[in-house]
Amino acid sequence: MENKIHIGLIREEKQPHDNRVAFTPRQCQWIMHHFPGTQIYVQPSPLRCFSDSEYEKAGITLQEDLSHCTFLLGIKEVPADKLIPGKTYLFFSHTKKKQPHNQHMLQTILEKKITLVDYECLVHPDGQRILGFGFFAGIVGAHNGLMAYGEKTRSFHFKRVHTCHDFQELISHYFGIKLPPIKIVITGSGRVAAGALEIMGLLGIKYIPPEEYLINTYSYPVYTQLKAGELYLRRDDKTYSRSDFHAHPEAYECRFLPYVTVSDVLMNGIYWDENIAPLFHANDLKKDNFRIRVIADITDDTNGSVPCNLGDSTIEDPVYGVTKDNMEQTAPYLPDTVDMMCVSNLPNELPRDASQYFGDQLMKYVFEALLQPDNEMIRNATITANGTLTGRFKYLEDYAKGDLT
Repeated sequence: MENKIHIGLIREEKQPHDNRVAFTPRQCQWIMHHFPGTQIYVQPSPLRCFSDSEYEKAGITLQEDLSHCTFLLGIKEVPADKLIPGKTYLFFSHTKKKQPHNQHMLQTILEKKITLVDYECLVHPDGQRILGFGFFAGIVGAHNGLMAYGEKTRSFHFKRVHTCHDFQELISHYFGIKLPPIKIVITGSGRVAAGALEIMGLLGIKYIPPEEYLINTYSYPVYTQLKAGELYLRRDDKTYSRSDFHAHPEAYECRFLPYVTVSDVLMNGIYWDENIAPLFHANDLKKDNFRIRVIADITDDTNGSVPCNLGDSTIEDPVYGVTKDNMEQTAPYLPDTVDMMCVSNLPNELPRDASQYFGDQLMKYVFEALLQPDNEMIRNATITANGTLTGRFKYLEDYAKGDLT
């Protein structure tokens, strides 16, 4: 018993509350069966998407005090006063870009000599991220975008995702819903776009290649997908290379503008940073031929790839309107506005499925590595080790000391 590795699933304490979890009750069972040297404990939570009783029925110990655990797994940032000294934590810390709101948390992690492994920094050998909730962000974001279009045009009605018990209930909601002949443009090719494409398939919306989509009209709902190589080309020779684009995004122009004149809904799943050209500009909204009526900005960068993203909306109140002439926020579903869906925590609307998907990736690609004494993948994702910034995260020193410049 003494030789067991003790693992704790912590209660999510960040506000607003998140109800996802790193491992479902069944996944905990599977781990303890296949790794008999491990014991999992779950901190009780009234808000978690899997109830305390579901863990108890699966034979998982509920325990408030997790101070005996070696590894503590959460999802979102942990409030500084809840951090237990000397432990190894795994969660999305949102510190690697020196995010101001998490500066105090990182300082406390260093003070309490904590080892922090950031899920976001866990990557496969080719640099692709292992863990993320993007697929379910895409599913919920695409649904919410269509829901907003239905409300705006009063042509159909979708129920809210967060009222569904799980994804299966959402799928059954689609039976018999007939959509009008709308044109949808989806940007990106990662997990977010994959989730949006899942909804296109479930609703029987037909894929049209970009060149046909631009010139034809249809009597049924259609969509097209624009990957980075179709969206961005070098200004000088009109070519695209993924590595060159990521190294020199400022050398690329965005080719999205023709699509604003032929699309009703934009579902944005493209990666963006401040050096990448936006999909369109504020002045384009004022033009008579700007046809897009609803934008589901699933990647959700305020004033980012979609300039009329004026800030986050919420699960409870997911849509706001933006006036076209001066880009001011207004009520949703007005006739001459663009409606924006900019919810930052979309996967939390399908927490049971999102948690299962996340835990599955964690079990397949990370868990065994975590138990090894010095695993390279884990080491490369470790921001702090026993209260010291690791080599590849030394650039955070000024941030950790409080000198944010």
